[in-house]
Amino acid sequence: MEKDWDVIVVGSGLGGLSAGAHLAALGKRVLILEQHYIAGGNAGVFRRKRMFEFDVGTHYLAQCEPGGAIRTILHGLGLEDHIDFLELDPDGFDTILFPGVCVRMPKGWERYRERLIEAFPEEAAGVGRCVDTFQAIVKQSETLRGAGGTPDFARLAAEAPDLVRWGMQPVTALFDDCGLGPVPRAVLLAQSPSYATPPSRTPTAVAAGFLDGYLRGAYYPKGGGQVLPARFLQVLLANGGAFRARARVARIIIEDGAARGVELTTGEQFRAPVVISNADLKRTICELAGEEHFAPATVQRVRQYRMALPFFVVYLGLDIDLRDRLPKTNFWGSDSLDLEATYTQAFAGELPEHPLVFISIGSVKDPESPWIAPKGYTALDVMALVPPHPALWSTGEGPAHGERYHRNPDYRALKDAFTERMVDAAERMIPGIREHIIWKEASTPVTHEKFTLSTGGTSYGIEIALDQVGPNRPGYATEVAGLYLVGANTQSGHGISGVIKSGVGCASAITGRDLTREAAEGAVFSPPDRLKPDPPGWDPWEASRG
Repeated sequence: MEKDWDVIVVGSGLGGLSAGAHLAALGKRVLILEQHYIAGGNAGVFRRKRMFEFDVGTHYLAQCEPGGAIRTILHGLGLEDHIDFLELDPDGFDTILFPGVCVRMPKGWERYRERLIEAFPEEAAGVGRCVDTFQAIVKQSETLRGAGGTPDFARLAAEAPDLVRWGMQPVTALFDDCGLGPVPRAVLLAQSPSYATPPSRTPTAVAAGFLDGYLRGAYYPKGGGQVLPARFLQVLLANGGAFRARARVARIIIEDGAARGVELTTGEQFRAPVVISNADLKRTICELAGEEHFAPATVQRVRQYRMALPFFVVYLGLDIDLRDRLPKTNFWGSDSLDLEATYTQAFAGELPEHPLVFISIGSVKDPESPWIAPKGYTALDVMALVPPHPALWSTGEGPAHGERYHRNPDYRALKDAFTERMVDAAERMIPGIREHIIWKEASTPVTHEKFTLSTGGTSYGIEIALDQVGPNRPGYATEVAGLYLVGANTQSGHGISGVIKSGVGCASAITGRDLTREAAEGAVFSPPDRLKPDPPGWDPWEASRG
């Protein structure tokens, strides 16, 4: 492989793939390096028994509707006709279950408002005012973005009064003002693990923006989660870029205050005047690049960032088929209404007594997929936020620093016990599945750290909280010339949509162009005819391997 490139990307999560694909399409010679055997990071999949395929992090997406941000980005890369999105049930893309209550979330703000008022008629006024405030914040934010420029306070107060009053207030303050009881509060925040922030630290604007994205339509990529990394890789390769797996970067080479390339753990070096890190923020600054190259204030800020909580995930293969028994919906639920307590326990290093559980059933969302599960079978994920604390998981330095943990009896005992608790929770939400389990395995924060090298095993980067949003998050450019950041830790935030957009933002910062605006105006950076036709039986998993 050639040693000299225009751009080197460390890590092949969707942020790095998005940035690399855009820069390659614009004529840069781009090399993407990945320590795992397959591209995708948190957007990847894995397979078991030659029967089941499980998603690591692609469970459902927002902004994939016609004209949505992700559709626009894909159009700009010539991928619009190469990725199909399957819409989840518009009458209930999420099913929320708490003691004594079941609410199915429908598409559209008005239907959502009606559904909540129907569920809580005795609190109709407060629920309606809360939802109206959420929607007003979204509309006012859109108006300001469309107007461009940086508005002064007088303009803000006049054009965006709800955004000014509530946007950076904790969502619990809005709930208090609306006089909401514990049940509607829990239902309104049941999907909070999608951004993994305690209610008391969740900006109202974040809660409103999350709802708005999915109320416009919730989608799943046809063919499974690996389709997205595979298609971005196609654009990279079609435009002269390269991808290399099993290539772990040991350090980012910095000379005379500027990034000059990377060195692998094997000692092999690649040179480039631009290095983009899709790696964990703290590992990028404190380990790969080295603290000595940054201002002390920068290092202190990076060290003090609070990481989002990681997930414990149980992957189940069933010998029954749920395709015809269930709609295309996710399940969220807990046997407690006190969601704040769930987060408090996790941040204190304790496994939540009442975990808030999420269930995603890939074989129901994509019933025709030849990989997720064969006819007559089901593949599903059961997830909950847990503590990252090494002491809880009986680990020391962690797998990112070479620690072996699989055979640690204390680790295995805790993992096995919590796995059964998660299966019990899944059984309560979808009765009758336990007796049909033919495959069962689990991943802990330690597992996640092993495969992504993220601090604490989180898939969300630094927490999106009141003190860590907007300008308080890292931008794309760093104070080291030629060194850029991309992914969940940047201002675009986490989630599939967030990291894809971060790639566009990073490429814009490097090129000095507003690629988001250009794509919205119809620009196509990589014409579709640059992509080779898919061979018969094209497999995104095989296409993503180095």
